[in-house]
Order: sequence, then structure tokens, then C-alpha cells
Amino acid sequence: MTFELDKKNILGKVDKSQKGKIDTGIKEICDLINNNKNYYTTSSCSGRIVLLEADSNKKNKAKWLFVSHESTDFESISKKLDSKSEVWLRQEGAILHICCKDLESAEKLINLVKSIGFKRAGMISINKRFVVEIISSEHLCAPVIKKGKKIVTDEYFSVLISEANKKIRKNKEKLEHLKTNLETFK
Repeated sequence: MTFELDKKNILGKVDKSQKGKIDTGIKEICDLINNNKNYYTTSSCSGRIVLLEADSNKKNKAKWLFVSHESTDFESISKKLDSKSEVWLRQEGAILHICCKDLESAEKLINLVKSIGFKRAGMISINKRFVVEIISSEHLCAPVIKKGKKIVTDEYFSVLISEANKKIRKNKEKLEHLKTNLETFK
């Protein structure tokens, strides 16, 4: 199968993410990548703040109590802290998976994103496709409820939310810088 046919097939598929569509905070970046003849995206997230209810902090086995791709406030998120289980507060940076036409295109993309400040960027597949993974390094993960008991004070929970918001803003600045660079990227 050719790169062009692969690209057409992947971009023509229905979005299977939990949200069912590309985050608005990363859509323009995905469009810029997908409009470039040498690249296409297979998955993306603009970054988020989440509360997960689970016996571990594994997202695939968790109930999502709260999700925001923007900064949030104490009132919005603290009202979701009602659980008889375990709850984790997580802030996650942006992530992109991008198929590249060839090794040269992959290397060029990796060099671009690293120059912007994305420290976690590299090849994750070279077998059938050249796939680059880009992950923003902003991250926070903290348990807030254990065995149904809140283990953080409101004051500390407020500090965690403030830190998560700072990281979300820094993540968005990097994404804006990436978008600007992709506008002239060949």
C-alpha cells in the first residue's frame, strides 16, 4: 500500500476516540499536518486535566469523572470528588502520532518539534510506516481519594489545580508555537 492511499484511508475513518472528534485546541495543527503531502496524523490530544476514578491510575480501566482541555477552577472540579473508590487528578500534555512519508520527513519533523521545546519526540515505528510520537512534557499526577477518603485538604487540592493550570497554559504556548512553525513547514 502506498503512503498516499494509507493517508486517504486513515483520514477517511470515523474518529474512535472517547470524545469522537479532534480537540479544538489541536485541530488547526492536525489540519496543517494533514494538508502536508509528507505527513498525516493518526491520533492527537491537545492536553487535559482529568479526574479518574479507579483502583489504579490506569486510564483504560478508569471512570472519567471530569475532563477539561482548558484551565479549570476549584469549584468545577472539586464537586466531582465524591467517590467510594480511588480518585486521581492528572494533567497530561499534548500528544500527536504522525505518519511520515519517509525517514527524511520523519527526521525533519522531529528536528522541528525538538527545536520548539518538545523534549519527548521520536520514532515509535519504522516497520510498515514511519511513525513519530510527540508528547509535551508537562505532566502532573496525584491521588486525591484513597479507599473512599479524601486525602488532600481543599487548600492543597487548590494548589494542585493551580499547578495543573500552569502546565496546561505552558502546553498551549508550545502548541501555538508549533502551529506557527507548521504554517511554513514544507
